[in-house]
Amino acid sequence: MTSGNKLFRRGDLAASLNHEFQKITDTVAGWDEDSLLTTPERDICERLEQKFLVDPLVLDRDGITADPVKEGFVTVRDFDEEVRIRQTVVTVSVPFTGDPDLFQLRPSSFTLSAPSAEVQGSELKLQWVGPENHDPQQVRANLDQQLGEIQKWVDWSTAQVKAHNEAAAQRIAAEVQARKGRVLSNRNLQASLGFPMRERPDAATYSVPIKRKTIVPRRTTAASAPFRPEPALDDAQYEAALEVLRHERNALERSPRTSSKMGEEQIRDLLLVHLNGHFEGQAAGEVFNNTGKTDILIRVEDRHIFIGECKIWKGPKTIPDTLDQLLKYLTWRDTKAALLLFIRSGVPGEIMSKAIDKFREHPNYKRDGQHATDERHDFVFHANGDTSREIKIAFVPFHLPKDDPQGG
Repeated sequence: MTSGNKLFRRGDLAASLNHEFQKITDTVAGWDEDSLLTTPERDICERLEQKFLVDPLVLDRDGITADPVKEGFVTVRDFDEEVRIRQTVVTVSVPFTGDPDLFQLRPSSFTLSAPSAEVQGSELKLQWVGPENHDPQQVRANLDQQLGEIQKWVDWSTAQVKAHNEAAAQRIAAEVQARKGRVLSNRNLQASLGFPMRERPDAATYSVPIKRKTIVPRRTTAASAPFRPEPALDDAQYEAALEVLRHERNALERSPRTSSKMGEEQIRDLLLVHLNGHFEGQAAGEVFNNTGKTDILIRVEDRHIFIGECKIWKGPKTIPDTLDQLLKYLTWRDTKAALLLFIRSGVPGEIMSKAIDKFREHPNYKRDGQHATDERHDFVFHANGDTSREIKIAFVPFHLPKDDPQGG
C-alpha cells in the first residue's frame, strides 16, 4: 500500500499560469521610464522572465535513494477489540528540480486518482507500507508503479508549463519593445539629431541588399543617470556597412593573387575606400576614416559610434588583445563595432573556433548576438565598468592566405 499526501489537488495549473501571464502587461507598464530607456532590452526581458517563467518539474530518477527501513503499526478492529499489527515502512527519496508548488496544481490532463507522496524541500518521499513478511520484488514493483504514475502527471504539468513559458517570453519581449517605443516617441527621439548617412548616387554597381533612406543616429543614454539622448549608429546602417565589408571580403577571397600580396594597411585602406563609396556624412564626404590608432571609425560629437579593427591572426591572444583595445574606445551603451580578422595561414575553421572561444571567455562578454555563421559571428559585450551599457561586436573573418604562409 502507499502512504503520503495527495499530489496535484490544491489548485488549477491553467488558472495559476494565466493569472501570472495577465500580470506581465501591468508589470512592464510600471517599469521606470529612465530605467527602461537606459537598460538593454534583453536585460529587462531576462529580469521579467525570471519573475514570470516557471521552472518545470524534473524528477531525478537516477538519484533515487532508499531511507532506512522502519517499523510501523496499524490498528484494526477484530470483532469488538482493537488489534495492533506490526508493519514495515519502506521510503525512497526522489530528488527533483523545478518549482515545488507545481506538485500541488492539477494540470489540464489528469485522471480521477491522483498519486500520493510527500514533498520535502527538493525531494519527493514515496512510501510502501505493508506486512512484515514482504516480497522485495513486490515492494520495488509497487514503488516503481507509484513513481511512474507521478511521472505521468509531471509530464502533463511540464507540457503546460513549457507552453506558458514560450508565450510569456514572447509577451514580455513584445510588451517591453512596445512600451519603450512609446516612451521614445513621447520624448521625441525620432527627431533629426544630426549625422545622417545616405547612399551616394554614384556608388559602385553592385547594391547592398538593404533599402536605406536618410537616417540619423539614434540617441542612447547612460544607465546611471536620468535619460539623456546620445548618438548611436542605427542598426540598419550598421548592417549596411557590414554588408559592404562582407562583399569586399568575398571579392578579396576570390582574388588570391591580388590579396596575397597586400598588407594589413593596404587591405584596410581598400575597405575604407569602398565604405566611403557607399556612404557619406552630413558635413563631410567621408564618414568612415582612421586616426592612426583605430582602423575604421565613425565619430559624432567627439565620440566613437562605430569602430572596426583589422587584425592579422597571430594566435588566440589576438582576440582578447583586440577586444581590450576596442573596449577602451567603445564606452557607450548600444555602440557598434566590428573585428575584421585576416587569416593569412592555417585552417580557417579551426582558427574561427579558437577565436569564438576567446570572445566568450572575455570578462565583458554577455551573450552571443543574432548572427552565428562561418561568415560572421555576433557578440554582445558590456562596456568597461558598466554591465548595462551594451556593445554589439560583429566578428568577420577574412581568409587571405599569403604567397609564402608562415604557420598560423
